[in-house]
Amino acid sequence: MSTSLSGPGPATRTPGREPVGSGLPRASQGARNLAPITAAGLLVKVVLLGLVAGIAVWAAFPLVEAEQWTGLAILAVTTAGLFYLYLTRRHVPAKYLVPGTLFLIAFQVFPVLYTASTAFTNFGDGHRGSKDDAIVAIQSSSVKQVPGSTEYSLSIATKGDPATGPLVFLLSDPKTNQVSAGDADGLRSLDAGDVTVAPGGKVTAADGYTVLNFGQASVRSKEITDLVVPTSGGAIRSNGLSRAYEGKAVRAYDAGCDCVTDSETGKTWTADGATGSFVAADGERLAQGWRVNVGLKNFSRVLTDPNIAGPFFGTLLWNFAFALGSTGLTFVLGMAIALALHSPRMRGTNLYRVLLILPYAMPSFAMLLVWRDMFNTDFGLVNNLFGLGVDWFGETWSARAAVLLVQLWLGYPYMFLVTTGALQAIPRELTESTSVDGASPWQSFRAVTLPLLLVALSPLLIASFAYNFNNINAIWLTTAGGPFPADNPRNGATDLLITYTYRLAFGAQGAEYGTAAAVSIFIFAIVATVSAISFRRTRKQEEVYS
Repeated sequence: MSTSLSGPGPATRTPGREPVGSGLPRASQGARNLAPITAAGLLVKVVLLGLVAGIAVWAAFPLVEAEQWTGLAILAVTTAGLFYLYLTRRHVPAKYLVPGTLFLIAFQVFPVLYTASTAFTNFGDGHRGSKDDAIVAIQSSSVKQVPGSTEYSLSIATKGDPATGPLVFLLSDPKTNQVSAGDADGLRSLDAGDVTVAPGGKVTAADGYTVLNFGQASVRSKEITDLVVPTSGGAIRSNGLSRAYEGKAVRAYDAGCDCVTDSETGKTWTADGATGSFVAADGERLAQGWRVNVGLKNFSRVLTDPNIAGPFFGTLLWNFAFALGSTGLTFVLGMAIALALHSPRMRGTNLYRVLLILPYAMPSFAMLLVWRDMFNTDFGLVNNLFGLGVDWFGETWSARAAVLLVQLWLGYPYMFLVTTGALQAIPRELTESTSVDGASPWQSFRAVTLPLLLVALSPLLIASFAYNFNNINAIWLTTAGGPFPADNPRNGATDLLITYTYRLAFGAQGAEYGTAAAVSIFIFAIVATVSAISFRRTRKQEEVYS
């Protein structure tokens, strides 16, 4: 007797065709969807995780030495989390998101936070290290040779390139024949078997060091003169290129009064924790200070100090004009050329496109230098070609016009390329329908083509504005910020905020990293605000034309 079933029984189901809710465990279904790890994939995983472990171990030693336990804990947790993530078969989306997130933190978030933290300090020349570092520098710089000072035979060496590597003094004590190596961190003895000493006591070779010859040392004579090797009794300084002496510090620190006293003049400088300096009763400050938190002082200085606030706001206005002009002019020209070549009546468009993108294919820094020479007053191509005598970089408005023209030439190929791509995405039926309705070409462009182009290109225009707002190369390689007024050599007519900040940070009057960081925060806030407003307007525009 046969039995009739309304559906196929479990034994008759086709493998792999089980319906939803068939009773197959979910874990089994998920496991069957995971592809097995190949040998090559396993090897790549082992190598990358080994690299992560190696970097973690390498980074741990400096943190332990500096007793940065919080940083060490973050490093340990991050490393353990990466190993857990990539040694398990769970959290697949995170495996792709985590690397990008870590790079974002390392190369975007951390620099911004570090810049922000620097803006609240007096970090700069004379205020780079701790108070103890400042005391050592003050005492070492005041060292003088006194009767009975120990003299050494001196050889100049380095552990790097002879022309740029950090300098080291190789010192031979004529009394004990002991050879030592000294630098700004102090003095350390060398084993006799690791050095070669000439009969006169001069070190001619040492393991791990490159001994400079007379010519190489002469080129770096100022660095040699400035190098001070601190010792327990004073410091060692050079006396020429072949002799050195251990002198006594004229200025000494007294912890009781928290002050520095000059033994020759008796003058005293007391520590001022608010400014990170040693200050005398008459207001004189020692050049060596230390890094301290100054709160909002740098921001207040940018807004209220006449020497900075005046140039800052004037530069800000020109900065906006430069960014808007560079972006707008290049977009208009690039769009006009793209529209011309988009016409079906145009012939030889491929050749034109190749020729038009040549400025974009050239290295921008090289082209900026070429244009700088072309605008030269005496022998520049621009003046000679048109019979002009314009001092392009000597007057405010001519210099600004010149940099905008250079930006137009360098930037229009990019706008031409992106506009060409956007035009090809617009259906021709839309423009043809407007012409059927009796619209002129200009009306068709204004009502259909331009709005659709702006929907597609607005994010690129915003990015171009942000880039040009901080386009340091465009200014630095052409005008270097000039022309400069006679009463303010720190701020020129074509300076952008970024070039002005660079000059503040690395100017001839000394580095002011704290102030420069404060200006950088202002720049960041301005660009972020403008970009946020622009993106909001772009989204509204997309909603209208979507």
